[in-house]
Amino acid sequence: MKICIYGAGAIGGFMAVMLKRGGADVSLVARGPHLKAIQENGLKLLMGEEEIVERMPATNDPRELGEQDYVIVALKAHQAWESAENMAPLLGKDTAVVTAQNGVPWWYFYGLDASLADHRLQSVDPGNRQWNIIGPQRIIGATVYPATEIIEPGVVKHIYGNQFGLGEPDRSESERLRKLAAALDAGGLKTRFYDDIRNDIWIKLWGNLCFNPISALTGATLDVIATEPGTRGLARNMMIEAQAIAEKFGATFRVDVERRINGAAGVGAHRTSMLQDVDKGRPIELDALLTAVQEMGRLADIDTPFIDSVLALTQQMARVRGLYPTFPETAQAVPAEPAAAS
Repeated sequence: MKICIYGAGAIGGFMAVMLKRGGADVSLVARGPHLKAIQENGLKLLMGEEEIVERMPATNDPRELGEQDYVIVALKAHQAWESAENMAPLLGKDTAVVTAQNGVPWWYFYGLDASLADHRLQSVDPGNRQWNIIGPQRIIGATVYPATEIIEPGVVKHIYGNQFGLGEPDRSESERLRKLAAALDAGGLKTRFYDDIRNDIWIKLWGNLCFNPISALTGATLDVIATEPGTRGLARNMMIEAQAIAEKFGATFRVDVERRINGAAGVGAHRTSMLQDVDKGRPIELDALLTAVQEMGRLADIDTPFIDSVLALTQQMARVRGLYPTFPETAQAVPAEPAAAS
């Protein structure tokens, strides 16, 4: 089984080492000093007291790798959008593309009821770039729960967790889904099938859509946001608005709002990824986490005053710092690829 990890950062690098350890034929697309270190010394994973080094093809040019059985996209949403054309050489007739990302995925409406099945979310796929180049029929949805970090070029540290959610957009349990799960399981990762992966996407997104921007605006850690009455109330109201949107499009929630917020509080003094990006002057992943929810709310004709206010403030803060927008403000539609997976 040929698997390319597109974006061999903290999560992508962790998956690559574990999949390689389980017997898969793994290759990497990476860049910069991290890529150079992998090419020279292999990819090192630190797991507790264990140190695992795996050597595998690594490049910044996907044309060197050829067609794959699976491409696991472990980039942020705007980076994945930018990379769609470069990904094309990896895509054969039956290649599956696994979106291992946070937020609302660009393919969200594919496989839903006929009236919405072809709807494209411009906030996460402006100009339909990924829809046309990759094609939603290739997609396997994924949710990512491990915590990892790159501690130096070529070295990934595992902090906790090994669980991944998987599901087909059309809710089927396909052969390609079972084969991917078997490869992940063989490497020591834990997979769970979801009848509708969107439900699990929302459980993760539910917290991210409020805690990330609130933390970026205030500088507060997760425990403070989830317990201080003002920010807890704001997060709760944003989550209630988001739940109404998700349920309008058929999603279900297996926990309630208070339990989800309490779970976040229990994580402790965690600095969210958006706060870390702001502190380090990196572009923020706002559109997949919040702008897309607003777009879906407008499509559903649901008012979102709390989401609208926090989104506007976060956009303005990030624009002032030069960290937003991450997608072009105007993007032309990309012609569809003639060859697509069936």
